[in-house]
Amino acid sequence: MDQTVDVIIVGAGASGLTAGIQAARQGARVLILEHMDKAGKKILATGNGKCNFTNEKQGIAYYRGKNPAFVLPSLRQFGVPETLRFFRELGVHGKAKRDGYYYPASGQASSVLEVLLMECRRLGVTVECGVGIRSIQKKHGAFLFRAKQGLFQSKACILATGGKAAKKTGSDGSGFPYILGFGHHVSELVPALVQLQGKQPFLKEAAGIRAECNVMLYIDGEKAAEDLGELQLTEFGVSGIPVFQVSRHASYGLLQGKQVSVRLDFLPGLPRQQAVQLLEERFFLYGEGKSAEEALIGLFPQKLNRVLLKESGIPLGKPAASCRKQELSRLAACAQQLLVDIAGTKGFDSAQVTAGGADTDEICPDTMESKLVPGLFFAGEVMDIDGMCGGYNLQWAWTSGSVAGMAAAAYAGHPKQAGNAGITAGKRAMHDKDTAVKATHPPYRGAIDRENCKNTGRKAKGSKRVQNQETVHRRPQKRQG
Repeated sequence: MDQTVDVIIVGAGASGLTAGIQAARQGARVLILEHMDKAGKKILATGNGKCNFTNEKQGIAYYRGKNPAFVLPSLRQFGVPETLRFFRELGVHGKAKRDGYYYPASGQASSVLEVLLMECRRLGVTVECGVGIRSIQKKHGAFLFRAKQGLFQSKACILATGGKAAKKTGSDGSGFPYILGFGHHVSELVPALVQLQGKQPFLKEAAGIRAECNVMLYIDGEKAAEDLGELQLTEFGVSGIPVFQVSRHASYGLLQGKQVSVRLDFLPGLPRQQAVQLLEERFFLYGEGKSAEEALIGLFPQKLNRVLLKESGIPLGKPAASCRKQELSRLAACAQQLLVDIAGTKGFDSAQVTAGGADTDEICPDTMESKLVPGLFFAGEVMDIDGMCGGYNLQWAWTSGSVAGMAAAAYAGHPKQAGNAGITAGKRAMHDKDTAVKATHPPYRGAIDRENCKNTGRKAKGSKRVQNQETVHRRPQKRQG
């Protein structure tokens, strides 16, 4: 099977499928190569199968990486308004929920994947699954892909291979050797949005506790991050959204051999003196005839009551009214600063996303094109950008995939044409009227600013690089597929 097309995309995940649609809408012939047996497996796992596909709250505060501001030029081209319109045109109606989260009205991640695949079929985008790529090289202005299925060739290439999180979905890190082979740097890869493993013995007893908590992460004794939300205590450590939000910092701290810990505040927002007064009221004013454990019922989950009392050195059965003020002061400190020393994370297999990736200093933020290799583009998690919980990683997939797809099509000789977005202008006006979040920036028009995409020739700190020799790479690992 030998094929020659305008754009070849490696990876049929969220960013790859979006890139394929946008490139094809501009008239480019598009082929997507996927090494798994099916496309879009990771999409199906997002949002516990419900697919939180974007969030109306946007800005660099919601994205992480060496340079989070890298996301801004592309978000101005294809942000939340464009995303909602894009999916509404395809058939997915976005339903806003708490904190600006958007889910498909169907409540099914499969709806999101299916409409993307339907649009690929409608546009004639070929999605080849089970393709084991052996090498990618650029010769005489064309990209050559050697696979066990044959030779593929294109004018432009988009690497949308994902990171290393959730290997079973296809995100196994197999794309990074290609990136290194083209001379790009790759920063250290660590799991993010992941559970943390703790050392304290009380965790086994505390397993199953869910409680509102402010999670404060410390690295070598200095506070590095914090987040408020529902904490889950497990027999191995800590989990829940606030833990996920701080986990990338923990991963890098552990990688550097630093001491990492979290302190848990189960009375968030309450000054210490008020916390002490609250406990004194429960123990001294209303504690007659109650044990210390009974005095806490209604304030914390019952399992947590026992943990806090034991960690404070207060016997569970001690009469509440006989407790000393010093003991209650110690209990308040424990309730607001419960220490968990972190031994590690649950790893890439449990992580939702990868922190680290292709160095964004070597990628043009307006087009996702390589500054080192003309015609090479990037999309999604493969770059050194990761988002917080709340739909931000999928938004980055839609955004970077759309920008890369349009720019790659333009590079291959198919600049954006008016009226090629998939619906008529009249219908678009109707959709725009009904869309809750309005676009404030013009979309990408196909002009690539190559002056701002020149190679800086600089080696990034903390990243790896393989010299680019005729921009060829053959993977040393076992073959895909």
